[in-house]
Amino acid sequence: MLITPNPAQDAGTTTIESLYGTAQLPLRTTEKEPSIMPSKTKITEALLHEAAVVEPVKDNRRRRATPPPPSRLASASSRMTAAVFKIPEHPLFPPLPVYDHPPTALEMARWYGIRVCSFILSLSFLLVVVLGALVSWVGVLLIRAKFYIRGKSPREQRRFYAEERARKLERRTSSRRWKLRQEKREADEEGPEDCPPLEGGKDKVTDDVAYYARRVGLDVETFKVQTEDGFVLTLWHVYNPQEYTPLPASERGHRGPHVFTGDKRAQMSDNGRRKYPVLLMHGLLQNSGAYCANDDDSLAFYLCKSGYDVWLGNNRCGLEPEHTSMSTTDPRMWSWTIQHMGAFDLAALISRVLYETAYPKLGLICHSQGTAQTFVALAKDQRPELGKYISVFCALAPAVYAGPLVECIYFRFMRLIPPNAFRLVFGIHSFIPFMLTVRRHLHARIYGKLGYTVFSHLFNWSDARWDYGLRDRMFQFAPVYVSTETIRWWLGADGFATHQCILATRDRCLAELQEEDAGNIHVHNPTTTTAEPLEPPAAAADLTRRDAAAWYGPETTPPFALWVGGADELVDGRKLLARFENGREPHVRVAHAKVIEEYEHLDVLWAMDAVEQVGREVRQVLWATMPAEARAMSVVPRGVE
Repeated sequence: MLITPNPAQDAGTTTIESLYGTAQLPLRTTEKEPSIMPSKTKITEALLHEAAVVEPVKDNRRRRATPPPPSRLASASSRMTAAVFKIPEHPLFPPLPVYDHPPTALEMARWYGIRVCSFILSLSFLLVVVLGALVSWVGVLLIRAKFYIRGKSPREQRRFYAEERARKLERRTSSRRWKLRQEKREADEEGPEDCPPLEGGKDKVTDDVAYYARRVGLDVETFKVQTEDGFVLTLWHVYNPQEYTPLPASERGHRGPHVFTGDKRAQMSDNGRRKYPVLLMHGLLQNSGAYCANDDDSLAFYLCKSGYDVWLGNNRCGLEPEHTSMSTTDPRMWSWTIQHMGAFDLAALISRVLYETAYPKLGLICHSQGTAQTFVALAKDQRPELGKYISVFCALAPAVYAGPLVECIYFRFMRLIPPNAFRLVFGIHSFIPFMLTVRRHLHARIYGKLGYTVFSHLFNWSDARWDYGLRDRMFQFAPVYVSTETIRWWLGADGFATHQCILATRDRCLAELQEEDAGNIHVHNPTTTTAEPLEPPAAAADLTRRDAAAWYGPETTPPFALWVGGADELVDGRKLLARFENGREPHVRVAHAKVIEEYEHLDVLWAMDAVEQVGREVRQVLWATMPAEARAMSVVPRGVE
């Protein structure tokens, strides 16, 4: 049959080979099964690749690796047979469909029929959204026309108009200077720069993250990372080419599915001090290029130039769907939600960054869906041990509670569709992949304008605080591939849009509100903008009760830091702050909390004053929460206190 009940309810141990199920091998078993053992030759080859020790070169920059000592191979067998982490059950994450494998001819015909049907229906839905966006844009054009009739420019009404003009002029000057330097008609009279640009001229408007890094004097190397369930992820490393030599491509491939093995790549630097690693994770329908669209004010580039070792993680399938054993046409490859992104993708990315940097912990910065997958993964009934590897979790626009936007007409329609009908309308593979086809074939600037028009209509954003001259760049990193099951969880009938919380059912949320209304809990003002830590006023008498109802446990939960947009209609960060302030999470230490009243959902990334409102504070929080031993061996970032 096409969709069978999910047998994960009786799960015990999952192996890579059994994770997706076959007709001969059950999807889950209640007894522990050994993984298929690779040959000794393959074990040796894998460890020669994954546990290489780097030799210094004359300029003390990292270069090629040498094979590990034979003793490193002793533990190969035990590591190779390690069981894959099992996704636990949770009432907010209904069982996913299980597809029989190998499929019969009839099943393949059904899959094909669903793909054809969903292509037509989902494209019709997309056209309705686009038409709605264009109609709303007509109103915007009429408002602009009124300004022109009065002899005024509508752009002059923008809040950062003067700053936008200054930055535009600066970009033109830099482009002209670059052109002259390329023609060798202008000498460098200003002396050496810390990060001289490696690219210049007119902005190409592309989705190439490395191109934008080179425009500000940095560069990017790409790593491949394998998850425990077989997905191959893309990990970008932002670096200063004057301080670091990139690894050869052979050392940047994936190292297999095993995480947190304890292996480290040896590090070398000029003075024995290194940069503390920071991993950034993106939001829904984006990739981590969203952190790189604002020139020097991009959060990734700002932190790199401040003195941190910046890594940009990308979730499964987003950039390029890739799996070690399944093709993109296989519906099993698309049967996942943010629960899998948190438990598998986040674990694999953190593990690889720690391996490459030889640090025991890193700082984690997430935006929107990136915060959701992290909040879910760190929960005490999910994969809380990840917290041992995180020194601080910085959440930008935290997506834990839903905002009023979930009641818009498009999302309400999606919530009314039953699960099986949802799959018929939107498919059992990627969610409306035609959007990516449009992005690939339209001119980048045309797509940038169309992307802003559609997404701003759908999510009620505005570009009032963004640099208008860079807006087309920002939408080159969206949309990306995402599973229909993930969108169904966010917006469907039995997920986030219904319960309006990622870790509590609607009934539980209502019960907590009734407690507060009845005066059984003291409510503090959640709109504070102080940078001082928030100490939950939990009384000892009810600590046990609160501990049982809390999402997070006492031992592995890292400190949290939150930046909330006060005008964000997509998610409600104030409710999360209130939960912490009310003492409902006695084991969570909030290292920093700030509500930026005028900020919308994407302003924490793209606002022209984002460095002042967010970036500098993130830089300081990372340093303040850094473990003492890591601080002792790390470069002190610029501007920290």
